[in-house]
Amino acid sequence: MQVKFINRSHHPLPKYETTLSAGMDLRAFLPDGPVTLKPLQRDLIKTGLFMELPAGYEAQVRPRSGLALKKGISVLNSPGTIDADYRGEICVILINLSNEDFVINDGERIAQMVIARHEQAEIVEVQELTDTERGAGGFGHTGKK
Repeated sequence: MQVKFINRSHHPLPKYETTLSAGMDLRAFLPDGPVTLKPLQRDLIKTGLFMELPAGYEAQVRPRSGLALKKGISVLNSPGTIDADYRGEICVILINLSNEDFVINDGERIAQMVIARHEQAEIVEVQELTDTERGAGGFGHTGKK
């Protein structure tokens, strides 16, 4: 499968870092200089990338585990979905969940992107659903075992 990119940044295109990687890193494109996220602040960070996905695919934007663990930085709407018909710039909503300021520099790896297949469901309205053992139980209904 090919995914077409336009790169308006001066950074390399995303790539898989290892042969078995599921995600590729996205880099911040900050031509006007670094951005500082204060504690609990969020901001939309541009990448300078535009892409064309094949029909039946989406791109999921997820946090980088190292930034989350070491700095408390996450993707707010994780995973963010980029639809196959979207042609705008890829941007990432970052949030600082730490107690310290976090400076985002141009070219810094800020998130990862996973390309995944998806289906579109046929929506059918009914008056009742099939019974199951679980039923309507949710949000911890099975307890702690």
